[in-house]
Amino acid sequence: MGGEWKATTVGDFCPFIYGKALPERSRKPGVFPVISSAGISGSHNEPLVKTGGIVIGRKGTVGSVTLSKSAFWPIDTAFYIPDEPQRDLQFTYYLLKTLGLDRMNSDSAVPGLNRDNAHAREIFVPSLSEQRAIAHILGTLDDKIELNRRRNQTLEAMARALFKDWFVDFGPVRAKMEGREPYLPVDAWQLFPDSLDDEAKPEGWEMVPASELIEFNPSEPLRKGTPAPYLDMASLPTSGSWPEPPIMRNFGSGMRFRNGDTLLARITPCLENGKTAFVQCLPDDTVGWGSTEYIVMRPKSPVPAEYAYLLARDDYFREHAIRSMTGTSGRQRAQRDSVAAFKLASPLDENLWHAFARQITPIFDSIKSNAKASETLSALRDTLLPKLISGELRVADAEQFLERAEDNVPNKKRSLP
Repeated sequence: MGGEWKATTVGDFCPFIYGKALPERSRKPGVFPVISSAGISGSHNEPLVKTGGIVIGRKGTVGSVTLSKSAFWPIDTAFYIPDEPQRDLQFTYYLLKTLGLDRMNSDSAVPGLNRDNAHAREIFVPSLSEQRAIAHILGTLDDKIELNRRRNQTLEAMARALFKDWFVDFGPVRAKMEGREPYLPVDAWQLFPDSLDDEAKPEGWEMVPASELIEFNPSEPLRKGTPAPYLDMASLPTSGSWPEPPIMRNFGSGMRFRNGDTLLARITPCLENGKTAFVQCLPDDTVGWGSTEYIVMRPKSPVPAEYAYLLARDDYFREHAIRSMTGTSGRQRAQRDSVAAFKLASPLDENLWHAFARQITPIFDSIKSNAKASETLSALRDTLLPKLISGELRVADAEQFLERAEDNVPNKKRSLP
């Protein structure tokens, strides 16, 4: 390899150091993250590593790579690399992600990362200045992805707060009873009654089973062997609405769904962990499919599609679903009929549903826009990463490539909430 790139080994460039045990009972919550092979697993009031650094999964999630730009405590299921001046920390992080560390298992009965094998891996590294330039290019993309993630986190919090205020706490009704000023658009504010009834629900509203507002596991035509977008359980997020991108797979056996449906994991521990998604990622007029362990929720008109997702994230609804679980230990499942029987306060005036849609749909449109942009940025980063780390693509060429490629990022210049 030409230029200033030098041949070395992982062990010489960034030797792995064993993390130190920190049992739960010994942790004193503080500002410093405790990082295991699975990522951040708590906090402590003092760090083991006083600089930033990198944590590599040794046991459990073998070969995982986590970057910490501030002080932290790496525990004994992991190795760590401290930030030191002879190498760029973020470049080192990206380098390690290209090495296939998850495949460097030891031969013991309990899988673990073999440090000797990892240390012996030959690598080529550029000068410190080029390390920093490479890290800047890749880091810029990751920063934009992280910004979109935080935006979507904020947007979802707004949507969930609105749902809770309208349909759980009945905030507008309580505000009217207390004589407070309207905090919603006039057309929406006028749709709420002026008082609660004897059952503490808005006057004129009814308590109905969820099945009156939502269709559970709707049927969809999809012939066996037909290629269709597929979302497995691992694709569903534990927080947020956006799943991992679907893959094309011939339909065999599983739940079928469309854009606008909500997927609720019904099996333990996925339900308890929060695996849920609002489907917006399919091509138009396409039927997708996934695990048999999903409950598919599709609101009935005029209830907006987003309502089912916000309900599926509601604490009371989730508690009800968890209590409905039956089956042997470790394979318990929430029951569709029990979930569908959950009681909801429903307005009789369909104009209120339309008003809710006007408030909520633009929020989820922005979530979709941000998520699509992040998928494009992630694909761009993943294309550049091995080429930059190997020296196949040099920094000057990468910057030009990046400028051209970013012009194709969806809604790049769009102002988002």
